[in-house]
Amino acid sequence: MKPNFIISLLSLFFVLLSSTTAWAQEKAVIKGQISLSNNDAADNVSVVLKGTKIGTVTDSQGFYEIKNITPGNYTIRISAVGHTTKEENITVNEGESLTRNFIIINNSEQLEEIFVKGNANKYTKSESSYVSKMSIKNLENSQVYSVVTKDLMKDQLVVNQDEALKNVPGLYQLWASTGRVGDGGSFFASRGFITQSLLRNGIAGKITNNVDASNLERLESIKGPSATLFGSLLTSYGGLINRVTKKPYDRFGGEISYQSGSYGLNRLTADVNTSLNDDDTALLRINAAYNNANTFQDYGHTRSYFFAPSFSYKVNDKLTISIDAELSNVDASSMSLIYIPFDATPSSLGLYDAKDIKMNWKRSFTGDEFMMNTKTSNIFAQANYEMSDKWKSQTVLSTSSNQSVGPQTWFYLSGNNQMSRNAWNINGRDNIIEFQQNFNGEFELFGMKHRTLAGGDIYRLESKSGFGYLSGDINNIFKSDYDVVDYSASNANYYNFNPKNVDALFVNGYQYKAITSLTTYSAYAADVINVTDKLIVSAALRFDHFQNDGTFNPAANTKTGNYSQNALSPKFGLVYQIVKDQVSIFGNYQNSFKNVGFTMADVGGTAQLKAFDPEKANQFEGGVKINAFSNKVSATFSYYNIEVKDIVRAGVLANTNIQDGNQTSKGFEAEITANPISGLNFIFGYAFNNSKLNNANANVNGLRPETAGPENLINYWISYSLQTSKFKGLGIGFGGNYADKTFIYNKNVVNATTNATENQTFTLPSYAVVNAAIYYDQPKYRLSIKVNNLTDELYFNGYTTINVQAPRTFMGSVAYKF
Repeated sequence: MKPNFIISLLSLFFVLLSSTTAWAQEKAVIKGQISLSNNDAADNVSVVLKGTKIGTVTDSQGFYEIKNITPGNYTIRISAVGHTTKEENITVNEGESLTRNFIIINNSEQLEEIFVKGNANKYTKSESSYVSKMSIKNLENSQVYSVVTKDLMKDQLVVNQDEALKNVPGLYQLWASTGRVGDGGSFFASRGFITQSLLRNGIAGKITNNVDASNLERLESIKGPSATLFGSLLTSYGGLINRVTKKPYDRFGGEISYQSGSYGLNRLTADVNTSLNDDDTALLRINAAYNNANTFQDYGHTRSYFFAPSFSYKVNDKLTISIDAELSNVDASSMSLIYIPFDATPSSLGLYDAKDIKMNWKRSFTGDEFMMNTKTSNIFAQANYEMSDKWKSQTVLSTSSNQSVGPQTWFYLSGNNQMSRNAWNINGRDNIIEFQQNFNGEFELFGMKHRTLAGGDIYRLESKSGFGYLSGDINNIFKSDYDVVDYSASNANYYNFNPKNVDALFVNGYQYKAITSLTTYSAYAADVINVTDKLIVSAALRFDHFQNDGTFNPAANTKTGNYSQNALSPKFGLVYQIVKDQVSIFGNYQNSFKNVGFTMADVGGTAQLKAFDPEKANQFEGGVKINAFSNKVSATFSYYNIEVKDIVRAGVLANTNIQDGNQTSKGFEAEITANPISGLNFIFGYAFNNSKLNNANANVNGLRPETAGPENLINYWISYSLQTSKFKGLGIGFGGNYADKTFIYNKNVVNATTNATENQTFTLPSYAVVNAAIYYDQPKYRLSIKVNNLTDELYFNGYTTINVQAPRTFMGSVAYKF
């Protein structure tokens, strides 16, 4: 580059900089502090100059500053959800620095999500209209739920949903996302039963990969059988996971961040919000993310794109409509999932614990990237209409489309430090559409206040799945090894197991394709009754008509498993507030069910095709909820007892079933969040679960199921940020998780030598993982550094597989706010 050109370019740069500086000096500044009526500072409050796109939000101490204001007359507007809006006319002179302080008052009549907590507990439970499909406070709700707030996710540099859910007491990840259509989302154990994240803003919102955190406002884990309000297809006996997404607001703002870390992590996110017209009735918010990272093994890679626009339009004072979308494209290689073969036992392998496997866990045992592509396209539309001061209508339409294409690998353990390498090819897609209508109202009857819900929905699923196997033998598709390797030694053929060599074998392997579809028609109603100011009784009932069209095999031209079934699911609750709005005791009865349908049954020693009744789960729970000291302490303590009856289990005759199984799951959960002093926040959770199969098959009768996860789980996170020094905004945080050992094999086995029955187990060892973070948070930027697995603990999760987790990793983030 020529010197004259460089000099000219630098001269132009300094001229522009000088001009900009001179221009800025002519502008004015407005600054001040927003406080709550109890003198606490109010963070994240919107401060705008009405009729313009100029504005900001307050920091954690309630301070705000708006720069570069053209002199003139303005109306400054202070607004926060759940608080009264304030406006004041001001005149701004050239070069002036104007100070304006405000106090805002909580509006107790508004029970939507209150984002403004002030200088209080930022990890606390938020009020939610999704948990009960109506606006009731946590202390009025007889159901237990945990909330992972956006502040907690921000302090922990969370990049995906699975990381965030480690903050939920009693929730244990059994299996990470595989990306497969049908079961691609991560599996979790909750209160002894498997559950997945299948809801978004209270309605179906399936994603078959790991949900990106860039569009998450918060996560809600709703505990216990919850089919009464959400249906059996989206919930489990242990509960459900609902992700709440970011919504547009009435000013220009947002954040752009870049994150980098160990193993090639590069992540870019953007959150941009704007009003589209002068009266702020049309609002748009866009969240997007790009993620590119390797795994900690020699082969393994993920690259993803995520785009989530959200638009809302206030048609008039009564009607508001919104349209949201989640669009993602993920290319990811499968982690090395290791199984105990279905025809093996721990004694036959000589292995009883994951730490007995003498493997270098940083070896993937693949010779290249086995990449699967997953595409998701979810669209949501909602209309909220105020029919009167007491009655509201909510109409929601959700569509979800997922597609998965590509190979996946897995390994089977065998004796003598050996394992087989296997692969299959996935090609499938599913489409889900759900229409839901809710009516919420309030009225008084016999002097008692009623809050009522009446609603219904239609849920339709259509799925096309395809699997390609290495073996051409239909009876041996899962035992078609590519080869067998010694995982403890060097392997000359280590790199032979790669997509090119495997693809050549798929051509002559067995191909399976199936088309399934089902529809559920549902109606439900709920009523929350204030018998007195402190005594609250609730009841709900759901009716489902379940229509399964069966599974169609195009090659065989056959359809199997089609059936229809009806089910009723009741729910009851009781709450008494010992101290009004601070301490309540509660109890609940909840019900859920699972449709079984037609299957071959053992009927009096004869094999017959039979339609089984739905399985039924009933939960009784009681406990205490606390929200005291102006929201500085929030806690829930509960004991539950879940019994599942009529479980379908294997019959005496080969390939038949009988329906008389039983599982009990009892436990205790505790969650505490607190802000004892200014700047100090912590969350602590403990869960104990005792699950047992009763009246089950001999090989599992009386044992803890492998799907139940650990008996004891602990989660915690503590953060502190300086409040008054010149380093205000500098904070540190640390926390982690503890889990008991868990079984991936727990069966009664007949000893071939002694002919005696003995219990054999294969366990994943207990672990204690510690993470730490440091951050510097300012109104316009945030700098963060985090270390995951600080002590470099070797640990695993799983329930049928052995899934090794990442070693110590570092990451850093730079965010610019506007």
